[in-house]
Amino acid sequence: MFDRSSPLKHIYAIFLFALAVFAVTFVARRLFDSNGAVFNVQSATVVPGDLLSYERNTIEVFQKASPAVVFVHNLQYQRNLWSWNVSEVQQGTGSGFLWDANGHLVTNYHVVHGADRVAVTLIDGRTYEARIVGEEPRKDLAVLKIDLLNTNVEPFVEKIADSSKILVGQKAIAIGNPYGLDHTLTVGAISATGRSMSSIVESVTIRDMIQTDAAVNPGNSGGPLLDSSGRLLGMNTLILRNSTGIGFAVPSNTIKRLVEQIVKYGKPLQSGIGASYFTEQTSRWIRSRTGVDGLMVREVAPGSPAEQAGLRGARRDQYGRLILGDIVVSIDGENTRNYDDMYNVFDEKHPGEKVTVVFYRDGELRELAIDVVEVGY
Repeated sequence: MFDRSSPLKHIYAIFLFALAVFAVTFVARRLFDSNGAVFNVQSATVVPGDLLSYERNTIEVFQKASPAVVFVHNLQYQRNLWSWNVSEVQQGTGSGFLWDANGHLVTNYHVVHGADRVAVTLIDGRTYEARIVGEEPRKDLAVLKIDLLNTNVEPFVEKIADSSKILVGQKAIAIGNPYGLDHTLTVGAISATGRSMSSIVESVTIRDMIQTDAAVNPGNSGGPLLDSSGRLLGMNTLILRNSTGIGFAVPSNTIKRLVEQIVKYGKPLQSGIGASYFTEQTSRWIRSRTGVDGLMVREVAPGSPAEQAGLRGARRDQYGRLILGDIVVSIDGENTRNYDDMYNVFDEKHPGEKVTVVFYRDGELRELAIDVVEVGY
């Protein structure tokens, strides 16, 4: 029989203590892994003083910003046609970044589109479940959420540059996970601003995009584009097909506006005047017969500002003949030749404002001042 009064009792006590510590640590880790993310990193490596100032700046920005960059996994269920067993496969990957200390993450819509489940891998290599809070396909943006227990990582909500003040030639730093290689950095310059590129939604363009020659490779999508102070300039989104050194990013001002809406309401907000319009094909047909380059009003919502101001939609007379409605040609001086023009005009408007609507009716141009309201998504 073991004599607890012997000198071995101390060894026995130490063994039990060590076993208890291991058990508590193991259980705690499992709980964190399954129920919440612990998003912490160690302090950055000291940068040698003999490096060039340009090098030191790049290293410091990367060390400070990269912990907030995550690896996003698009997971889909796939059924085996022979066994009918369902398995989970990774259909795509991309990048994202921590928006706030509450666990909101920002990435591209096309990175998570079609996913049955979304997961994110943090800087420490651990992977956690993420849910999609809201999306704006027309801007190729999605907001994710993880159950974040604690973090010492600085989120980007506190360091956002004003993208309207970006200058061609300033430094651009892209961080992401190209080809599945985590936390990769590329450096370049802002090549151009104010670009318009087609979005994932047909007939809609993303305007005011930032062009950069910092390499944006597959897997970089959704990662941050930063300035020399580590502030968010934009979100790396696409590369020009069959090109070298031509990448594009959604501007930070657009990101900030949409993410704040999605976090608060679960969706982006859309402004308008309460009118719907005929399709692009129908509008072209009407344009060819009237010679007016504008967007035909299909109907106005009852009680809407458009109806109250007197804007008319299409209707049928007592014989069933179609009577064309008003053709909107501009809003606040911006041409409205198609849905893309109309969407982007109201993209910058806010409920409570007034817009000047110029339209064609009965062979002449007319003008109305109409209130802007939220019209849903």
